[in-house]
Parts: sequence; C-alpha cells; structure tokens
Amino acid sequence: MVTLSMTWSFTPLTSSNKPRRVNRYAGMAFASKENPCLGVKIAEGQGNLPKLVLTSSHGSEAELYLFGGCITSWKVGGKDILYVRPDAVFNGQKPISGGIPHCFPQFGPGTMQQHGFARNMNWSIAESENVEGNPIITLELKDGPYSRAMWDYSFQMLYKVTLEKKKLSTELKVTNTDQKPFSFTTALHTYFSASVTGASVRGLKGCKTLNKDPDPKNPVEGREERDTVTFPGFVDCVYLDAPNELHLENGLGNTISIKNTNWSDAVLWNPHLTMEASYKYFVCVENAKIGTVQLEPNQSWTAVQHLDVA
Repeated sequence: MVTLSMTWSFTPLTSSNKPRRVNRYAGMAFASKENPCLGVKIAEGQGNLPKLVLTSSHGSEAELYLFGGCITSWKVGGKDILYVRPDAVFNGQKPISGGIPHCFPQFGPGTMQQHGFARNMNWSIAESENVEGNPIITLELKDGPYSRAMWDYSFQMLYKVTLEKKKLSTELKVTNTDQKPFSFTTALHTYFSASVTGASVRGLKGCKTLNKDPDPKNPVEGREERDTVTFPGFVDCVYLDAPNELHLENGLGNTISIKNTNWSDAVLWNPHLTMEASYKYFVCVENAKIGTVQLEPNQSWTAVQHLDVA
C-alpha cells in the first residue's frame, strides 16, 4: 500500500471563497508524477480547472474535479457510466452539471441557493493511497466566508473515492466542528449515461413517494406500486426509506447496482423536454438524505455509496 497525505489546496481564494481565474496548480508537485503506480495524477481539466485522474491497474478510470468535489467520469471497459450535460459550465463559478455533484447542506430549494454550496466550492486533497492497484483519494471541504454567508457554521466534509475494476465507491463524512449544533440535508445528484426510453430502475416498489410533478413546491404523496420504474416523460420523484440496493438498467446494455449505507432515501429525475438537447442521454438516480440530520458539536455523520457495473 502506498499512502500520501496532503493538507494543501490548489486554489487562491477571494474574500468570497470562490476562485480567481488563475492556474490553480502551477508549480505544485504531486506524488503520482514521481510514482505512477499510485494511480492518481493531477491534470488540467476543462476551463483550466484542476482535476484528478484515477486509473486502476484493472483498467477502469475516473476523473474528479476539485471544484465542487465532483466526479465527472467513470469509465469501465472504455465506456463512461456517468454523464455530463452539454450545457455544463467549467468556469469555477457555477456548479458542474453532471457526474456526481454534491447537494449540501440543503437538498433542493430552501433558505439558501438550490442544493446548497458544496458543489460551488473548491475542495482540497486530504489523502491518497493505492490498495492492490486500486486508487483511493480523499477530498476535504471546510467552511469559509462563502459558505458562512449562507450557513453560519463551522464544519468539515471528507469525501473518500475508491476506484476498482468495475466499482466506484464513495464515503461522505460530515463533522460538526462548531460549538453549536446544526442540521442539514444532502444528496449525491448522480447522472448516469442512459438511453432514456430504455432505462429503468428496480427495487423501489412499496416505497412512500413524494412526486414533484407537476408542482415541486407541493409534492404529491403516494406509494410506488411498480416493480420497474421507467422514465416515460418528466420525472422528479423522492422515494422515502428506500432500500439499500437498487438496480439501474441504463438502456445501453449495462446493469448498475447502486448500494448504500445510511443514505436513507432515493430520488429519480429526468427533465424531459425542459432540457431537450440532452434529456434522452441520461437519468439521475440519487442517494439522498431528505430528512434533516442533526449534529451536536464534534459529532459526525457518514454515508457510503457503491456503484457496481455487472
């Protein structure tokens, strides 16, 4: 096992904790350049944003942007399992529309901007290691002026990403580093590459639902009666107390197992004609925590997601 610990960030911050338009990693040394077997290297991504490229010795690859802590690509057998929308902006200001964005400390609309601020901030590298040819990277996000302007609490988020042959795992740990309690909601807003007419999700039958179509502000309560949920039109539905394993048929020949620990809810979303240029090519199957998590000072909450291609 090769282990590398780091506590620096690539990004010079403005007073708003958002990046200037500079080369964020000029002159930075990264261990994988000296030790390629580590399977992690830093590269220039779109919009000159720094990204981490993970390569497993078993052939799979992943890309992870420090802006937003967003995984944007996961390739198995050369085929990308994730999807980034063609209208995605890589300017270090707007969140990246695709891959696996973070929703924190608010899922959806609410008292602050849509889906909170974690997807709008620069994360730093906390640790990197390689276990049996599988790269593991841990990113860190802490509060700053930008987050405190919306949510006045001190916190730490650790996001551990593990790439294996046909598996991508993430572990999200939120710690209250403040002297007062706080609460939050959160989700991993995962975009999967798909043929929307052939995509379906199994495992949700019997779940209580909150259907946000047609009015997202007044969701309709119900219960899922279908064995297989499809995407025939606009879909925006929350599934409460969802099981810890779902199966996505992406309509492209892949079955993806979506397992989790402590993500209590699930969300299905496809924008249909509201995003006419791209809706046919993806579906979102999101692990979420819709009910609020309450943390006392020094307490932590951890949730794990395992994506596995059959």
